[in-house]
Amino acid sequence: MRLAFFGGVYNNYLALEAAISDARQQGADEMYCLGDLGAFGPHPDRVFPLLHHAGVQCVQGNYDDSIGNELNDCQCGYTDPRDNYFAQISYDYTLEKTSPENRTWMKGLPGEIRFERDGVRFLLCHGSPRRTNEFLWESTTSTHFLNKLAADQQADVILSTHSGIHWTRELNGERRFVNVGVLGRPENDGRTNVWYAMVRTGADAVQHDEDVSEHFANVLAGDMAAAYDVRFVPLEYDHSRLAAEMTEEKLPEEFVETVMTGWWTTCLEVLPGRERRAGRY
Repeated sequence: MRLAFFGGVYNNYLALEAAISDARQQGADEMYCLGDLGAFGPHPDRVFPLLHHAGVQCVQGNYDDSIGNELNDCQCGYTDPRDNYFAQISYDYTLEKTSPENRTWMKGLPGEIRFERDGVRFLLCHGSPRRTNEFLWESTTSTHFLNKLAADQQADVILSTHSGIHWTRELNGERRFVNVGVLGRPENDGRTNVWYAMVRTGADAVQHDEDVSEHFANVLAGDMAAAYDVRFVPLEYDHSRLAAEMTEEKLPEEFVETVMTGWWTTCLEVLPGRERRAGRY
């Protein structure tokens, strides 16, 4: 099996369209989105036909829960006034522009998805299995905690998103935690591309592909039938068009700058020291 996993879309229907096309070209048998369909970008209702037509199965993120239930904010958990200011602009725009039908659909999304493929047990969540809006960062999340999480959840591979920066860690028993990244905005590294993850299961999983930047393979208990590999896929899309549409929709210039430069200008409060120092601001 080849399984594609997309993180937060953030209304970026152009990146979602490109990701679906790219995953199909790479032979994806199934596609999943780990939540946060709205926020940040323009035209929220353009996301949903793409998901439905491609058969992408979705986990409910904190944003989807808020929009679906028409709450007052995104449940992002910011405390910095500047971050809350921009988050509220983004949330109010997305709530207003999302149709009642799509709000109802988001309200009914599951908080997690579990399945087994070729002997590998998968758990898909948004932030973490214990809390939808929990941030798990590479620099501050301990391996001991992730080992316990995987053991308690009886999962071989836990996949999440929420933080906006992809990373992975091998755990005890050939288990693995994977943050798949997001499609909605670049990763605060000065590049305009976004990321998603591809997982292959079965006996051919450990074959290496040269067209991806990182590759990680696991063989569970020495059983090739339960092998899997994880690859992070960099994705180019028409970011200039997205930025122009954001400007037309009168979204904050700070958001547009991030799309055009690859540097985060908002939501900086949540970044730990190492991830913050890697950025411009």
